[in-house]
Amino acid sequence: MQAEEYNRRGKELVDYITQYLGSIRERKVIPDVKPGYMKELLPDTAPTEPEDWESIFNDIEKVIMPGVVHWQSPHMHAYYPCLTSWPSMLGEMLADAINCVGFTWAANPACTELEMNVLDWLCKALGLPSFFLHHHPESRGGGILQSTVSESTLVALLAARKDKILQLRAELDQDVDDSVLNSRLVAYASDQAHSSVEKAGLISLVKIRFLPTDEQLSLRGDTLKQAIQEDRCLGLVPFMLCATLGSTGVCAFDNLSELGPVSAEEGLWLHVDAAYAGSAYVCPELRWSLKGIEFAHSFVFNPSKWMMVHFDCTAFWVKDKYKLQQTFAVDPVYLRHENSQAATDFMHWQIPLSRRFRSLKLWFVMRSFGLKNLQAHIRHGIEMAKLLESNIRSDPNFEVPAERHLGLVVFCLKGNDLTQELLRRLTRSGTMYLIPADIHNKRIIRFTVTSQFTTADDILKDWSIISKTASALLCALFSTEDKVSHEMCCT
Repeated sequence: MQAEEYNRRGKELVDYITQYLGSIRERKVIPDVKPGYMKELLPDTAPTEPEDWESIFNDIEKVIMPGVVHWQSPHMHAYYPCLTSWPSMLGEMLADAINCVGFTWAANPACTELEMNVLDWLCKALGLPSFFLHHHPESRGGGILQSTVSESTLVALLAARKDKILQLRAELDQDVDDSVLNSRLVAYASDQAHSSVEKAGLISLVKIRFLPTDEQLSLRGDTLKQAIQEDRCLGLVPFMLCATLGSTGVCAFDNLSELGPVSAEEGLWLHVDAAYAGSAYVCPELRWSLKGIEFAHSFVFNPSKWMMVHFDCTAFWVKDKYKLQQTFAVDPVYLRHENSQAATDFMHWQIPLSRRFRSLKLWFVMRSFGLKNLQAHIRHGIEMAKLLESNIRSDPNFEVPAERHLGLVVFCLKGNDLTQELLRRLTRSGTMYLIPADIHNKRIIRFTVTSQFTTADDILKDWSIISKTASALLCALFSTEDKVSHEMCCT
C-alpha cells in the first residue's frame, strides 16, 4: 500500500514539474517579494503530527513559487546559464535513490568508475590534452566532478601551494615552518577574474595579485612576466596563475597562447577557469581560445551552466593526480580497502570526504543528446545573442562597449548616465532578469542567452521591452531638461 502511494505521489510531482517547465514563459522571471516574506506563510514550529501530502503539495504554489527566480525561463538573462533537462533530472532521481557516499572506490565502485569514464568522454569532446585522461598510457592525470568552479579553484591553489612549498623545502638546508614559506608565495590572475580567486587567496592566506588587462580585457604574457620579475625582486615566490577563459563581466578571454609559455618558463602552476565558455568547446570552431592549453596543470568548467546538466556538476581535470593526492590524502584505517593501491579513491582529490553520484546525470545527458545535439544547442544560443546584438547596434540610443563572445551581449545607453536606471526599471517590471557590470568605470548591462527554450521571438520580445523602456526614460529626461531650460529663460 505504501509503495502504491509513493508511486502515485511521484507521478503527481513529475506531472507538476512537466507543467511548470512547459508553462514557464507565463511566469514573471523575478518574484515580487521582500526579505522575510515566508515568515508569515509558515508556522513557527515544525508539525508534531504528520501532515497529509495534499497539504504539502498545495503549499508549493502558495509558499515556494512566490519567491522563486525562474532560472529556466527564456527571459532569464542574468549571470550565466543554469540549465537542466529531462535526462539530467532522471539521472539525479536515480542517484538520489541509490544515495551512495562515494568517497572511495570500495564505497561504490560504479560511482567512481562511471565518473572516470565520463570525464574521459568529456575531455575528448572538448578537445583537451590527453594528459587529462584517466585511461591513457602516457597520462598521470584525470578528471573529477567537483561541486563548483569556486571549490575547484581553491583545490588547484592548494595543490599548487603544496607543490611549491615542497620544492622550496627541498632547496633549503634548514628546517623552516610551512607558514613562513607560505608567506612568501604569490599567485596571479587578471583584473577580470572571478571573485572566487580572491576568496581562495583569503582562505589559503596566499597573496593574489590581480594584473591589468588590455583593451579587450585580456591578460597578456608581457604583463605577467613583468609582474613576476617585480615580485622576485621583492623576495616573493611566484607559484600560480589562474587564467580566465570567458570572464564573468563581459566573457573576455585571457591570452592563453602567451600566458602558457611564460608560466612554463617561470615554473608556475597554470590553472584555467573556463566556467561558462568550457561548454562551447564541444564545437570545434569555438576552440580558438584554447591555444596554449597544453601548458595547463589544471582545467575547470561547469557542465551545469550551458550543457543542460543541472547544478551541481563541475568538471575539473588535473595533469598530475599525485600533486592532488600529496595535498589532500589522509589514510585512516576505516577508509582503507583491499583495492586501495589499484583503485582511484576520489576522497584524495578534493576537500570534503563525502561525494555524490554526480556522474549519472552527466552520463544520461551525453548519451541522450549526443555531441551533435549538444553542439546544436550551443550554436543556437550564440545565434540568439547575435540577433540581440544586431538590434542593439541598429538603435542610436545604445552602444555595445565590448565585443560579444558566445551567448553574452553587453550594452549601455549612449552618452549619459541612465544605464543603471534603465536596468532598475527593467528589473522592477519582472519581465526579464538582467544584472550590471563595469567596464573601465562605465556601467553596463549584461544580457546572456541562458535557456534552451529561447527562440527568436523571445529575443525580439525582450528587445522590444528594453528599447521601449529606454525611449520612455530618455523622453522623460529630455522633457525635464526642456522644462528646466524654459524656466531658466523665463527668469
